[in-house]
Amino acid sequence: EVQLQASGGGSVQAGGSLRLSCSASGFTFDDYTIGWFRQAPGKEREGLAYISNTDGSTKYAASVKDRFTISSDNAKNTVYLQMNSLKFEDTAVYYCAADQSPPTVIGGLIMPIMDYWGRGTLVTVSS
Repeated sequence: EVQLQASGGGSVQAGGSLRLSCSASGFTFDDYTIGWFRQAPGKEREGLAYISNTDGSTKYAASVKDRFTISSDNAKNTVYLQMNSLKFEDTAVYYCAADQSPPTVIGGLIMPIMDYWGRGTLVTVSS
C-alpha cells in the first residue's frame, strides 16, 4: 500500500522558516517523482516543486523558486521542502504526492495531477 505522510507544518511568523518532510512507503522510491503542493482556503491546489528520484532533477514554481528548496534522502525514503522567508500568503495546507512521471508543467505552473497523495500538513504564517 502506497503511503505518503507529510509533517513539519506549524505556525511561524513572517520571515521565518520551516522544513516539511514527506515520508514514503509502499513503492520503489527511487523510481518516482515526489512533488509538494499546497492549497489555501478558497483557492485551487497549487504545485510548488518536484524532484525526480531517478535523476535528481528539480522544478520550482516561480512563486517559491528563490525561497523554497526541495531535496530527497533516498536512503530514508523522504523528501524535504525547506521553506525560507515565509510570507502570510504561504499559509495553506501542504501536501506531498508521488508519480512515476513528473507532473505536467503548463505556463510555468506545476499541475496538481499525481497518482498518489498524502494527507496534508498545515502551515500558518502570521504577519
